Amino acid sequence: MNNAIEIQKLCKNYKDFLLNNISFSLPMGYIMGFVGQNGAGKTTTIRLILNMINQESGEIKIFGLDNVQDEQKIKQDIGVVFDDIYFVDSWKVREVERAVKSFYSNWSSKLFDQYVSSFHLPMDKKVKELSRGMKMKLMLAVAMSHEARLLILDEPTGGLDPVARDGLLEILSKYIADGQKSILFSTHITSDLEKIADYITLIDHGNIFYSGTKDDLLESFCIVRGGPHDLTDSLKEKIIGLTTNIAGFAGLLPTPEMKHLAPEIVTETPSIDEILVSISKGDRNHE
Repeated sequence: MNNAIEIQKLCKNYKDFLLNNISFSLPMGYIMGFVGQNGAGKTTTIRLILNMINQESGEIKIFGLDNVQDEQKIKQDIGVVFDDIYFVDSWKVREVERAVKSFYSNWSSKLFDQYVSSFHLPMDKKVKELSRGMKMKLMLAVAMSHEARLLILDEPTGGLDPVARDGLLEILSKYIADGQKSILFSTHITSDLEKIADYITLIDHGNIFYSGTKDDLLESFCIVRGGPHDLTDSLKEKIIGLTTNIAGFAGLLPTPEMKHLAPEIVTETPSIDEILVSISKGDRNHE
């Protein structure tokens, strides 16, 4: 299987943060959700992928090419949306296209017009006059109008209402339908990923906690709940992100440990959000 992104043993050391020897791959034709709490290393990883900051060790390949040595070639085939707008405030929507289309050999004005129309963006409105949600839509229109084979999205749905988000997710699903495009989707709205992501990479304090299929992630853990007397010392050691109160306890448990549970303990399939929250509370890593 060809990979759109392949990262091996990537490290970046700041004074107060270490991206610690991370590795993961995004296969071509799929959507990967990239999740973790604030400060976990998501944006640092994305900036390293885009060669916006220098890596200290490790390897990043995009479409099988080195992201530094082949940067110019690679970036012809990448579309990027950050959580902040990077267009000049005084530009009108139609002027945004004029400013950026010369950078891409495969730019399609027809596609840009289609996206602008479907996003209901007024061509003669200035960037500064757009709402945050409309600015995100404009950035998405630009990112998808040069037939990019890889979209890298950093919190693109944060300013959108539920209806607009649902429409965007539908567009993203259609975007990869030909099997020749991939999306790395960093977001805090994990319910969006549960709808469209094929793979999940979960990063915690600069370390990869999990990278694999979404289904495998959800099947690898369960939420357990029980009364105060059900929490044994042995079970306490195995639970990730344990919370206790006068009524009992709850936490995340690797599914292989379910066979040791007492029958009165309730188990539930977790959401991605519940896994993420439990990991952020826990001190131990799942191997």
